[in-house]
Amino acid sequence: MINLEGVKPFAEGGNRVCYIHPDKKGLCLKISKTDVIKTMRQKAPWYKKLRPKKSFDDNFREEKAYKQRAIKENPNKIWRHLAKWHGFVDTSKGMASCTELITSNGKVAKNLEQYLFSSGKTPEIEQAIKEFEIYLLKTRLLTKNIIPHNLAVKDMGTNLSLKIVDGLGCMSFISLPEKNNFFADRYIRRRIELMYSRIEWDLSGRKGSWK
Repeated sequence: MINLEGVKPFAEGGNRVCYIHPDKKGLCLKISKTDVIKTMRQKAPWYKKLRPKKSFDDNFREEKAYKQRAIKENPNKIWRHLAKWHGFVDTSKGMASCTELITSNGKVAKNLEQYLFSSGKTPEIEQAIKEFEIYLLKTRLLTKNIIPHNLAVKDMGTNLSLKIVDGLGCMSFISLPEKNNFFADRYIRRRIELMYSRIEWDLSGRKGSWK
């Protein structure tokens, strides 16, 4: 068991808390908030309440997402823009999903939201976003809505690169994109449209709806 007592998280989202692995600094430990899982299940429609408890846990959702077809079919190039997943580990704060920790210049990488708010839409980040778009279309990697704070920005020396650190998986109620290329392409193009819409919404002061 990994002891996280006294270890401060480096990031926290609505559903999970993230820690740097105390013994392996290149790994990130994501721990689900049990109270959030309970609330999500209570508020879910009756038919969703029939699902097992772990279906409301982002860690188990992440495990399923990493088993998707695109990752199996692109075992080498898929990791260019996706943090690697290393399975589950036990910690003093509960079970953690263990993933690659994305760093940049020796520090935990900024996410895209942080970069945009501090530097704006620079030519370098525009190029990184475009390369990420092409990557999604070529690999057919399925993601949920692509939110800027779920993308890490890594300085590669000569260019910037985006990596998915959260939000992997398919949002479709019927999993056609997971099985059919036609539906996968439609689904991914819609995610890309929404990604650009969300970026503009963030930069414009978050007025109105971004969807």
